[in-house]
Amino acid sequence: MQGSHTTLLLKERIIEITEITYTRNGDYFIPDIVLKKKEYKSLGKYGRMRKDYLKNRRPALWNRFLLRDTLDDHLHEIDFEAQIRFDTLLPLYCERYSVTEELKSADQMEWIRRMNNITNAIDEIILNEIVYR
Repeated sequence: MQGSHTTLLLKERIIEITEITYTRNGDYFIPDIVLKKKEYKSLGKYGRMRKDYLKNRRPALWNRFLLRDTLDDHLHEIDFEAQIRFDTLLPLYCERYSVTEELKSADQMEWIRRMNNITNAIDEIILNEIVYR
């Protein structure tokens, strides 16, 4: 069974429709769908958080990314953007709250407390501005 290529104009948007070809397998017609070969890259913390957010809180957007085969690209973009933001904010916050190597050598527990507070604050910013938008 062969498909054809059609172009439609709907409400000032051009939509191209490519009909799917099918292969007969017994009494059934199976669509001839070929997935693009993609290189697998692991996701970081923020990419995984975005994935969980989309899947559980924004299912329509999740399905759109899946159907357009752009989910992995989107998640990697979010992860990259969030990591850049984290790397930019960390030294600024460390300077602002006097988290230095001198503090680390003088009072390690205080240094850990301040670094944890800074990390949590930056995470909250990134989650609100990037991951959960």
